[in-house]
Amino acid sequence: DKAASARSAGRRVIVHLDLDCFYAQVEMIRNPELRDKPLGVQQKNIVVTCNYEARKCGVKKMMSVRDAKEKVPQLILVNGEDLTPYREMSYKVTELLGEFCPLVERLGFDENFLDVTEIVEKRLNQLQQSGCSRVCVSGHVYNNQAINLQDTTHVRLVIGSQIAEELREAIYVRLGLTGCAGVASNKLLSKLVSGTFKPNQQTVLLPESCQDLIRGLEHIQKVPGIGYKTTKRLETLGVRNVCDLQAFPSAVLEKELGVSNAQRIQKLSYGEDDSPVTPSGPPQSFSDEDSFKKCSSEEEVKEKIEELLHNLLDRIDKDGRQPHTVRLTIRQFSSTDKWLNRESRQCPVPPHLIQKFGKESSNIISPLVDILMKLFRKMIDVDLPFHLTLLSVCFSNLKDLPSSKKGSIGFYLKQMSPPSVSSKRVREVEDVSQGEGSASWNQSCNRTGTTKTRKLSEEKKSNIKKEGIPDFPFHLFPAGIDQEVFRELPEDIKKEILSGKT
Repeated sequence: DKAASARSAGRRVIVHLDLDCFYAQVEMIRNPELRDKPLGVQQKNIVVTCNYEARKCGVKKMMSVRDAKEKVPQLILVNGEDLTPYREMSYKVTELLGEFCPLVERLGFDENFLDVTEIVEKRLNQLQQSGCSRVCVSGHVYNNQAINLQDTTHVRLVIGSQIAEELREAIYVRLGLTGCAGVASNKLLSKLVSGTFKPNQQTVLLPESCQDLIRGLEHIQKVPGIGYKTTKRLETLGVRNVCDLQAFPSAVLEKELGVSNAQRIQKLSYGEDDSPVTPSGPPQSFSDEDSFKKCSSEEEVKEKIEELLHNLLDRIDKDGRQPHTVRLTIRQFSSTDKWLNRESRQCPVPPHLIQKFGKESSNIISPLVDILMKLFRKMIDVDLPFHLTLLSVCFSNLKDLPSSKKGSIGFYLKQMSPPSVSSKRVREVEDVSQGEGSASWNQSCNRTGTTKTRKLSEEKKSNIKKEGIPDFPFHLFPAGIDQEVFRELPEDIKKEILSGKT
């Protein structure tokens, strides 16, 4: 069984895609005049990311605005505190990748894993049947290692590099975004190798170079899957780099961290990772937070909670599901520990408010603020001085509306841009009743049962007219709705959209 599992792991081909300076790219797409100019995206007083023009001049990610402006006076700054445009573009990328491969896993806004093993196997079989022995790598090979075409593991990874090139090309042609890719036999290695050559390049890692890559990491915290707390505990044991971790006695590590965690971490240190690429599905929660230097009055807390709610309710409205739990998180000022001094409280959303999500969102802000302030007072004695540096609101336990068509039709059609002409594809809504959360691609990358991508045949087009569906004049279409998609919808849904009810 283990031998079969090892063979299967050896066959895997995983692509990690990482978009270049994502927020900055989105801003340059929104405003093309910003291209070729040094651009930074600002949140509070920090430059959270910047384009490569700014990087050439010495601006770095997470630099203070003051330092960045001193270094590059001509730096253009865009406010990036509203994450909506980045979130929308992020889901468009994941959706596009889902057209190529069903196994796509999101990692933040700008990264995706794809398991392309099945696609590689099909192409490998075609190559073998055609008798063709030549196959060319796309992009770089880590360490400039020579490719052995007699080794099917090498050939599989080379085919994976060609697929990664196609994916990057599609993202650029369809969405205007560039990115880097890593191709390897597991998620850990593909993520580590993807950043070897930047920007807009890709690298394939052959098995023989795995140890060079992993041992080249400066610190164990650079290993994905080893977090801040674990790193601190390992440092107290004298473990600072990957070689230390590989050499550390397993029994001692298991005693310190527990058996399963110790074994997992030591496997990672050797580049071993059997975790599957898991399609992300609809988000399990919606949250937003605000950080600041100081918030020390109830009135300020109330204002900040209200600001967070406006954005969150808009996102929940578009998603179409109803949250049943709300959580408030605070961070109190601490001169010693900036990251870990958080505290949370949560409670059920009252049933009478649940029903109002998506219908009367503006009317539920005030009662929600009241609920969140009660949670706040459970954590903070407001009669004593307090100093907060962060507030976060999270809605979870999301459930579909009993019989609403809202999330699956209106949001889907209004938000998604029509596919490019070159792809000759349209989306057909198959089952309105089952997709409240899953079809809203701005908040979801779960394609199950709600949409499919296919070529619209001439026969289907002619049948539309035969069935008596009128050719609506263009000016009657609501903005942002693709005509071909619209014509395929059931009559009652069309009437609902045209009447503006959706």
